[in-house]
Amino acid sequence: MERHLAGSSLPLARTRESKTRLLGRRVWSYRAFYLMLLPGVLYYLIFRYLPMYGVVIAFKDFSMLDGILGSSWADPWHKHFTAFFQSPYFSQLMVNTLLISVYKLVFGTVPPILMALLLNECRVKWFKTIVQTLTYMPHFLSWVIIYGILIAFFSQSSGLVNRWIEELGGSSIGFLTSVDYFRGMLVGSEIWKDLGWGAIIYLAAMTAIDPTLYEAAKVDGAGRLRMIWHITLPGIRSVIILLLILKLGHIMDAGFDQIYILYNIQVYQVADILDTWVFRTGLQQLNFSLGAAVGLFKSLIGLVLVLGSNHLSKKWGEGIW
Repeated sequence: MERHLAGSSLPLARTRESKTRLLGRRVWSYRAFYLMLLPGVLYYLIFRYLPMYGVVIAFKDFSMLDGILGSSWADPWHKHFTAFFQSPYFSQLMVNTLLISVYKLVFGTVPPILMALLLNECRVKWFKTIVQTLTYMPHFLSWVIIYGILIAFFSQSSGLVNRWIEELGGSSIGFLTSVDYFRGMLVGSEIWKDLGWGAIIYLAAMTAIDPTLYEAAKVDGAGRLRMIWHITLPGIRSVIILLLILKLGHIMDAGFDQIYILYNIQVYQVADILDTWVFRTGLQQLNFSLGAAVGLFKSLIGLVLVLGSNHLSKKWGEGIW
């Protein structure tokens, strides 16, 4: 009986060994690709996954002298979450964060698609290249530089736009200091900054569309608009849904860099978001546990939104996993 069992386990061991050798050969044959993949894997491992251990300070009274392990646990465990939820600024921060993010999501989705469609339909290559270059260059500018550009155009005292308004007989407008215009400036400046960069993704998706579909549509007498509506847009639908799902995961961010540089005390009422509040109360006041609690709260909401939107998109056959 023992000999029979030993004999039956031998082929199984050989099968596992052969699979291991086959896997090793495949990895070695694609070693150049794995080598190029290694920096990205290390980046996410070091800067994305390993720091997750620090989330435990959201449940501790963190002290820089004692460290993460030496700090005492919060009593009760939800102490910092409760402090955040009971803050008098909680409702205002949530409203500002969600409104700015939704505005950017709603008004910032269509322009890159339209730009990509226009560039895809352009038949003059040199003009297409120039326009594409000019539109994606702002993506590489920091928000500090863009703030300087906005000041030059929209400053209430010396901005070019306000000068035109005054020359036409109107009064100057505080675009960057008025609660009525500031959110519009945030959304508009981000759309301008990322317009060309977002169009690149959709242009890449359009190149994967089978050109014979356009030829067949021409034979059937379809015009350019018909081909865009029935071929191009359905061809990039999966990419549009993918980007929307990814953006939903960051809906609680609202753009810290942009807002922190552009906002001022006059527009706190409509511009102060979770990240800017955490920066002031969590980092500047060294309350790291509170900052970690808010960050964990944001991450959980983003996770729920991504899972929910992916579940809904599966009904149209466009889920990301």
